[in-house]
Amino acid sequence: MPLVRIGLLTEGGYPYATGEARLWCDRLVRGLPQHEFEIYALSRSAEQERARVPLPEHVTRVRTAPLWAPADDGRTYSRRERRRFLDCFKELVHGICAGEAQPFAAGLYGLAGLAREQGGMYAALRSESAVRALESACRAPGAARTVQAAQVADLLEFADELEVMLRPLSLDWYGEDARAGGGLGEADICHAAAGGVAALPGLLAKRFFGVPLLVTEYGVQLRAHYLAQLDNRGEPETRPAVRALLAAFQLRLATEIYARADFLTPGNAHARRWQERCGATRERLRTVYPGMEADRFATVGEAADLGDPDTLVWVGRIEPAKDLIALLHAFAEVRRAAPDTRLRIFATATAPGYLADCRSLAAQLFPDEAADSVTAGENPVTFEEIGGPEVPTTAEAYGAGRVVVLSSVIEGFPVTLAEAMLCGRATVSTDVGAVREVIGGTGLVVPPRNPRALAEACLSLLRDPERAQRLGAAARARALELFTVEQNVAAFQEIYLRLLAKGSARPDGEIPFARPPEARVPGHWTSPTWAPAPEPSPEAAV
Repeated sequence: MPLVRIGLLTEGGYPYATGEARLWCDRLVRGLPQHEFEIYALSRSAEQERARVPLPEHVTRVRTAPLWAPADDGRTYSRRERRRFLDCFKELVHGICAGEAQPFAAGLYGLAGLAREQGGMYAALRSESAVRALESACRAPGAARTVQAAQVADLLEFADELEVMLRPLSLDWYGEDARAGGGLGEADICHAAAGGVAALPGLLAKRFFGVPLLVTEYGVQLRAHYLAQLDNRGEPETRPAVRALLAAFQLRLATEIYARADFLTPGNAHARRWQERCGATRERLRTVYPGMEADRFATVGEAADLGDPDTLVWVGRIEPAKDLIALLHAFAEVRRAAPDTRLRIFATATAPGYLADCRSLAAQLFPDEAADSVTAGENPVTFEEIGGPEVPTTAEAYGAGRVVVLSSVIEGFPVTLAEAMLCGRATVSTDVGAVREVIGGTGLVVPPRNPRALAEACLSLLRDPERAQRLGAAARARALELFTVEQNVAAFQEIYLRLLAKGSARPDGEIPFARPPEARVPGHWTSPTWAPAPEPSPEAAV
């Protein structure tokens, strides 16, 4: 098996953060020990950088760049360089404001070339001339009405945001000596673990060195950006003009990434549709589902005990997108029809304000109940944390009940749903994101924001335990077929080799696999003493 050098590009995930963004990268790297990985990570905070996870031996290099710290390197441009910067920047912001791909790409790569030659652009991007160029682009014919209304405060705020998003252009990961001294130019493949800013270094490595670019999106970054523009109440958090400019930049960047990437691997059909709408072509798309560690859930999934038949289970991060308010109202209807039913809510993380709202609503809807005048009352709804003495593991949380519920109004790939399926549990879910694709007929799906429909589906499974058992068994079989680490790693192994076999043109003319794998393995067998002895010359024989 040939040794492939993979430059893995991340933003705010591996090798720092917890959660699925970190886990799937870690599973991928550990699942392909025959290859060599180099990690190029954009970090989001100082705290994050202090929590690096242990890395396997075949991760040979980790290079990091903070998006949270000021990037002023004290670099100032000469008059000629400032003129060149301004020409490129005008093209970039014209493409953003007018929604045109060609000037956006020309400006982006022009700025990247300038930064590669002359150093960082921190001061230039925050200069008065840059703000004036941005204002002219906003006022130009063809700009969106919201953008045309931008005020000075809006322009300054967007200029600050733009400087952060363009920091990858100024990194030393692809300098003039990148191939000689180590960098993305040496990689056989650049694999971006997300779209958006995380993929920017891969775009530049492809342009400067011809390195094939693979982009994986389990949650589409453009969609995530749109959702992030709303706060917990669903109201816009930033000024309209700034929000419109940020959205326009993200759209243009996503379009450029999808147009230039050699291959795209969405994590589900929902993400795939977003990519296709932004210009990705079908021949460069392949859906690769996230890989779950099925062994973690085997004990519960294969056990004869199917959980408490009167208990509904919810697992996940307690936040507005999960719509626990609707779940609590649905459970009130369930309790009226089945008074012995309990709801156990297990939190993997919480948004404190929203958790307080949910606790308050649960106390109002379900006053503590007591069997007699001397027994302490209990609420049929409990809020618990995974990792305590009663529920030490996530698998045991799913195993606490017969039916698992997902009540979200926003989802990408529903990880908790796939985990419940691996545990052999029947599920009731709202029809959002990739839920129908994941369930595949092995669970009940209802419209979001519809507590009555959610309650009726839960009651139908609580009243028919045999049906719940059949659905749970089918769900586990489907999850074992589609959502395991093994299928995920095998898919990427095939894609890596396909990209190399495709023979993407490299500016230096290097041929894939021209260097033998052992040339990269440190050890005495690579020393000159292992080289074949030269044949003696005729003169030496005389």
